[in-house]
Amino acid sequence: MNLNDGDLMGGIYHPHETVLLKCIYRLKEQKGSAALDVKTLSKESGLNEDSVRKAALWLSNKGLVKVIVEEEKTDSLTNEGIKYSKTGLPESELYRLIAIKGPAEIRNLKGREIAIMWAKKKGWIKISNGVVELLSHPKDPYEDKHLLNDVVAGSKIPKEKLEEFKNRNLVLEKSVKKESVAITGKGSSEAELFLKAGFGPDAEIGKLTPETIKSGQWKKGLRSYDVTLSAGRLIAGKKHITTIWADKIRKIFLDMGFREASGPLVESSFWCFDALYQPQDHPSRELADTFYMKKPARSELPNAPLVNAVKTAHEKGVDGSTGWMYKWSGDIAKKPVLRTHTTAVSARSLQGLTAPAKIFCIGRAFRNETVDYKHLPEFTQVEGIVADENVTFRDLLGYLKEFYSRLGFDKIRFRPAYFPYTEMSVEPEVYFEEKKEWVELGGAGILRPEVTNPLGVDVPVLAWGLSLERPIALMTGLNDIRNFYFKNDLKLLRDTKVNV
Repeated sequence: MNLNDGDLMGGIYHPHETVLLKCIYRLKEQKGSAALDVKTLSKESGLNEDSVRKAALWLSNKGLVKVIVEEEKTDSLTNEGIKYSKTGLPESELYRLIAIKGPAEIRNLKGREIAIMWAKKKGWIKISNGVVELLSHPKDPYEDKHLLNDVVAGSKIPKEKLEEFKNRNLVLEKSVKKESVAITGKGSSEAELFLKAGFGPDAEIGKLTPETIKSGQWKKGLRSYDVTLSAGRLIAGKKHITTIWADKIRKIFLDMGFREASGPLVESSFWCFDALYQPQDHPSRELADTFYMKKPARSELPNAPLVNAVKTAHEKGVDGSTGWMYKWSGDIAKKPVLRTHTTAVSARSLQGLTAPAKIFCIGRAFRNETVDYKHLPEFTQVEGIVADENVTFRDLLGYLKEFYSRLGFDKIRFRPAYFPYTEMSVEPEVYFEEKKEWVELGGAGILRPEVTNPLGVDVPVLAWGLSLERPIALMTGLNDIRNFYFKNDLKLLRDTKVNV
């Protein structure tokens, strides 16, 4: 029987197709299996898993098999989750410490800020006059440790606990694709014909070599190829979503006449806070919001006249203002931090600036945030400043409207706001059609004289900033910004369409 004459249903076959079809038929006859997973077929047929998938796809196009793809979601512990599954969560250890040794002064609990926050949230402790003491006694303070081990064992745990663990980056949800192949009635008939014909992978020549030509083996028949069969998806390399949008925003700024600036990720408190007129006792400087560096232990301050000008602005104010009326500390200003915003770059850019000038920055910023669908400890921030003696608040709104319009938002409005280093201040909002709601995307305002005067700038300065990830999520339909960095979902990154 000549298999290329069309006696068989499919007409043209790759050797891997015949091997796989006969394998599925044999296993069905022996075990009665309705569907077989790719791993089993790879083991039984001798083909690697990729070859099994390709052959199954070709056979499915001929109606001989059905390819079944199912997604199973599994939960696994992160490295931090594994750690706490052995030792217990920070709040459990804090509870044990206080239960054994009694109330503790909060200043003696440095490094346990996360534990204090969660213990207080769970109602285990109270803080009074700087002293942490027990408020209640949980039935099992190490319950969460046991639940983490239940996750490892694959046991179900309460939904609210699972969500808490995910938000705390202790548990990571993964989607596992399960592929199986089932033979059809036509496939069974075709497999029987294969077996009767004795057709196998060596029945035809699929590749001409000097040996097959010299030996005359090619005369037995050359395998035909069906060029109409669908091939596997070609996954080409492409830029990350955030990189694509950063490039778009960079082009918008450049087209609007701005120049780009950059600055260090590890910044001094002076440039990150003090130069922006944030008081040294401001809550944003606490460990709950800011990552302080152990190395280097200290940062260098700029020249003495500039430092003294910033100190005076804090203590006494400028142009008739009162300042914050406290004793400013150079030691606090020297503390190095992971910059909490790229506004630190704007502050550096203003030093000795000659107006008129328009500057922008796109860079990473870091905050001690609890990880959830809309918060990350690391994110990309976009800054813009305009320094000109003739600019007004109306110009600021005009720049913002033009920027967001070019970004792709049609409906834009502004809401009054407060920031320590701007006056007047505003929060731009855009209308998100899909959810039928207004979404705040950043903050903006005119920098206060307490910021600009010490830096040697005597003209109005417009300033604004926004998070890059939030507008990207809106524009691409993603509802969880953890997809950008933490989940590393290649399928999502490959499939997300970016029209810029």
